[in-house]
Amino acid sequence: MRRSYKLVRLLEKDIDPDPMVQFRIWLGEAAEGELPDWMEINAMTLSTSDGGGCVTSRIVLLKGLDDNKFWFYTNYASQKAKQMQANPTVSLCFLWQHIQRQVRVEGTVEKASREQSASYFHKRPRDSQLGALVSQQSSVIASREVMEKNLEALKVQYAEAEIPCPDDWGGYCVSPHQVEFWQGRESRLHDRLRYRKEGSQWIIERLSP
Repeated sequence: MRRSYKLVRLLEKDIDPDPMVQFRIWLGEAAEGELPDWMEINAMTLSTSDGGGCVTSRIVLLKGLDDNKFWFYTNYASQKAKQMQANPTVSLCFLWQHIQRQVRVEGTVEKASREQSASYFHKRPRDSQLGALVSQQSSVIASREVMEKNLEALKVQYAEAEIPCPDDWGGYCVSPHQVEFWQGRESRLHDRLRYRKEGSQWIIERLSP
């Protein structure tokens, strides 16, 4: 249950002054080579909390980096959506174990416009669109059979029609104010470089492992 990290080092002279540029570089490097079919390099842990301090985490998929923000989509009635409504400060974590790296993001979340959410929704596979209509995310349901029956009914209803984007489904974007790049190193003396935003400037700092 222990592994030594020896792939590469992470030095200040080798990184871009803009954390979003650096993130795109690392995301591209994570996608290189022959990866297993199960690996989704855009998978990220999203942690949210409510006004009372209760924290929850789950894996969601990064779906864009437009406007220097991290974009994802979900159900607006879900637990995470309710927590983000109560407290818009969130964190993201990307783990790319195959290259011994992780990226931690702290920032503020906001909803996407209705137009953008609908535009993305209609680019999804039809089965995913129908699933969004069926799902009442995070709510208690009677059984899986009831859910599957509802799905079959919707397949018939929209067999020849465009599937509408649900009112309770859409996008979010996270505007980062802190981004940490972590590279595994030997003896657990990992490289940790943190970008911290001050006004419109990014300050780069090395953190002790």
